[in-house]
Amino acid sequence: MAVPARRPVASLWIGPRLHYLNQLCLLSHVRQGHPTTLYCTENVDNVPEGIDVRPATEIMSIDMDIVRQTSESFLSNVFRYKMIQATDAVWIDCDAFCHKPFPDEMQNIYAGHGFRGALNCGVVYIPREGELMARLLDYYENLPDAPAWFNKQQRKRLEKQDPSLPHAVRIYNAERTAFGPQAFTWFAQQTGDYEKALSPDYLYPVPFQLNDVFYDPYGRVEGHFTDNTLSVHLYTNGTKPWWRKNPPLPNSYAARMCEQIGVDPAKALEE
Repeated sequence: MAVPARRPVASLWIGPRLHYLNQLCLLSHVRQGHPTTLYCTENVDNVPEGIDVRPATEIMSIDMDIVRQTSESFLSNVFRYKMIQATDAVWIDCDAFCHKPFPDEMQNIYAGHGFRGALNCGVVYIPREGELMARLLDYYENLPDAPAWFNKQQRKRLEKQDPSLPHAVRIYNAERTAFGPQAFTWFAQQTGDYEKALSPDYLYPVPFQLNDVFYDPYGRVEGHFTDNTLSVHLYTNGTKPWWRKNPPLPNSYAARMCEQIGVDPAKALEE
């Protein structure tokens, strides 16, 4: 039976090669019928078949010097909103596994995660034309001297930064999440969109602090899921090095999903 065509999803990759978890997560959206695009800053030699690869410069110019001074996530925080505005696709991090398709009618796809309640933007869709989108893009394009939500300690860290560094780098060094969850949470609160957030079980059913459970052959990851669960974030940024350099243990969630989707972990391990 043919999988029905669904709304498009897209992500960004910086680097020459995907890890098997990234292959798994991207393909999981393809298997659910979502046209899946991966925007890349360079040639990536192991993108699975079925994923549309496009140059990241179709969405925005890429300053790799800034990326090298910050991180890949810094660029993706700006990129995701520009991508949504340009293409109307749902943004997906490359470590978000598609458990069920995103409903076509859902216009606010974002949720809190972990134990603190801050909004995450690892999977996100917001209307292309709206106050929240406008405020986020204005923030990135016209950086303030300091983000409005910075407390006294954050402002002190910012003041101590080398003034010769680009302003975006100084803010990043003072607070790594100032361009990601902190910004998204702050502006959603200002526009009233915070109240539209989904509950964590929709997109982040497993708290970040428990991410080792994905590799536990005796752990029942699905016990965290509810009928609402659409996406399962695997949190590769928090994954311990051993799991990145070795295939997952048999019967673990990661191993079972690889078998289900058709990904060979041994062929795409971290070197």
